Amino acid sequence: MRTAGWAALAAGGAAAMATMATVAVVQAQPKPVEGSVSTEAGFGIFQTNCLTCHGTAAYPQAPSPLALRDMTPERIYDALTVGVMQAVGKTLTDPQKRMVAESAAGRLLGSSATGDAKDMPNRCPANASYSLAKGPSWSDWGGGIANTRFQTAAAAGIAANDVGKLRLKWAFGLPNSTSSYSQPTVAGGRVFVGADTGTIYAIDAATGCVHWSFKAKSGVRNAPVVGPAPGGKGDPMVYFGDLRANMYGLNARTGQQVWTLKVDDELATRVTASPTLYQGRLYVPLSSWEEFAARTLEYPCCTSVGALIALEAATGKMLWKSYVIPERPKEVRKNSRGTPQYGPAGGAVWNSPTVDPVRKAVYIGTGDATTYPAAATSDAIMAFDMDSGKILWSHQVHGQDSFLVGCNGDNRTENCPKVQGPDWDIPAPVILKTLAGGKRVLLAGTKPGDVLALDPDNKGAQLWRVNVNGGALAGDGPKAPTNPISGVLWGGAADDANVYYGLTGGGMAALKLSTGERLWKAPLNSTAEAPVSHGSPATGIPGVVFVGGIDGRLNAVSMKDGKVLWSVDTAKPFDTVNKVKAKGGSIISGGPTVAGGMLFIGSGYAVNRGLPGNVVLAFGK
Repeated sequence: MRTAGWAALAAGGAAAMATMATVAVVQAQPKPVEGSVSTEAGFGIFQTNCLTCHGTAAYPQAPSPLALRDMTPERIYDALTVGVMQAVGKTLTDPQKRMVAESAAGRLLGSSATGDAKDMPNRCPANASYSLAKGPSWSDWGGGIANTRFQTAAAAGIAANDVGKLRLKWAFGLPNSTSSYSQPTVAGGRVFVGADTGTIYAIDAATGCVHWSFKAKSGVRNAPVVGPAPGGKGDPMVYFGDLRANMYGLNARTGQQVWTLKVDDELATRVTASPTLYQGRLYVPLSSWEEFAARTLEYPCCTSVGALIALEAATGKMLWKSYVIPERPKEVRKNSRGTPQYGPAGGAVWNSPTVDPVRKAVYIGTGDATTYPAAATSDAIMAFDMDSGKILWSHQVHGQDSFLVGCNGDNRTENCPKVQGPDWDIPAPVILKTLAGGKRVLLAGTKPGDVLALDPDNKGAQLWRVNVNGGALAGDGPKAPTNPISGVLWGGAADDANVYYGLTGGGMAALKLSTGERLWKAPLNSTAEAPVSHGSPATGIPGVVFVGGIDGRLNAVSMKDGKVLWSVDTAKPFDTVNKVKAKGGSIISGGPTVAGGMLFIGSGYAVNRGLPGNVVLAFGK
């Protein structure tokens, strides 16, 4: 935190830090900051104002960032307000103090309050049996290991002519939450969903009654993954990761923890996207938020590198870990403040891995570099050997993309990349499809709207590349035109002929799998004067593709011509089955899941420009 507050701390030494660790909460428990996800927005404040002391040799008495992670946000907020760090707290506004507390602890203020299923009025009958054979499922992020986000007619239970009949069946409020950004998972007649408070809920798909809850160590942003009992004996399991880079394996029937593992020790590393389960292994992607304020001269930029990890599903044992940049970061210089600068770094993995049993490969898309020059594996599609983690090939989509938040214009510092890139990382999962005639393709959508088809059977050779808007290709890095940008954010859906992407600049487009030809582009409820981002992941059933918007509206669109068949506003208050006060908001990071005649969606994503919300909705005929 800012050095102005450390005079009192230095005088107090170890006793002062003991006071900070044990200080009692003397004020009413503070509420989360309205309108923002503080563990996201606050990390920039934390990096800029706190890492000048915490974790540095100059202030050994200050708890390390990892030690702060083990504290509650209430304890940190109290230290800034009435405790040993109040001198620092006076330099921050109250919302900033709250955001610092939440980002340092990795969970929301108020999340320690009760949100347990046992305290809810809609508890399901005790000792309920559980089997994955009970009904169709959508048990992971992409509707299967190929990440096509497409459900067959039999599994969906919703035909195209039924879409107009969809009605709200129940709403479930996430207690103490400000962002419903975990995509619901449906398996065995239950819905599994996480919350920014770190709590996972198992909810009855038909009625909305709650079976159990589990409190993780930090917020859960990804979709839980459900699979059969490892080895075929016992109850099914549910797997997920949190924003402190912990992975968990729970008994899906009871919610009891079977194992947990911290998969990376870098402060900025987290598990944002969902793991992928295949034949007893979990393939786990690692992302990072190091780029938020690493331009600050006191910050040793940058050491966090995206990675792919393989875990044994039964035990959580790590089988291998492969960084997307093989060369480990090392000190390359010191800036004018004497702060070491490192590289190469970056390449966060924001997407759920795609598994290819034919090639025994796992595919991911990588993010921008945080150091200059950008690594050749940043903004790339990469293939890893599923047994060893060896990099099989890499296809860079955008080069020269070294990026740190705030390194534009007069805000540049010595920490900034020599050439600031456009931040064109690849957040959407790669889609694996087999065309008529047997040709296989990997589809990748990008932020500036370029969509690529690669050949998985020829080391990722490019088959075609088009821009979804019909204009010029974005090309490589900062030399390319960057406006207007209307591209792919969190993913598309693919049937046997076409792929369908919602667009950040508004609307949706359909491309032909074999050639990339654009078949249609529909504005949905977006106009040139009032664009509505539809960057959320799309979900397909025969004849229909669903996509949500930043305005909270969920749309069902005809695959034939882009015509809107059904639309519902979710950005409003709801009466909930668990009597928690709840409202919807933006639909961005998670898409709808469809199974057994029901559609499930989380509403409320407050990161960046989104509208906050804390509700999970279930629609049926």
